Amino acid sequence: MKNTSKTMNELYEHLGKLFYAIAISDGHVHVKEWDKVKEIVKADWLYVDEFTDRYGTDSANQIEIVFDGLMEYGKTGKQCFQEFKDFYEEHPHAFSKEIKTLTKMTASAIANSFAGKNKSELSMLSELELLLTD
Repeated sequence: MKNTSKTMNELYEHLGKLFYAIAISDGHVHVKEWDKVKEIVKADWLYVDEFTDRYGTDSANQIEIVFDGLMEYGKTGKQCFQEFKDFYEEHPHAFSKEIKTLTKMTASAIANSFAGKNKSELSMLSELELLLTD
């Protein structure tokens, strides 16, 4: 199945939710976690594909936009993780091998960015690994 701009924009929105879920899993998003998200989006995610949003900017920017919005208005990490999981199960074709690998790497880097991985982050990372395993 071919990925559309709409599906890919939604993918990046849900990645923002996933990364927020990892960061908030200990009850607080630390500055180092937010900085790590911005760093990895700029270094890696902007180069994954050529999809753009309706304003012509790279769709991967949705990761930061959604993450930032969730810090402002917040949902629980569990809610965000479940929304990501639901999206994945509905659109597995949107997740290339490269995107799966980068998703796991980014989630792990966020978890490691502040005081190492805690129990709740490890649990979420394990669930993510199982979800994204082919």
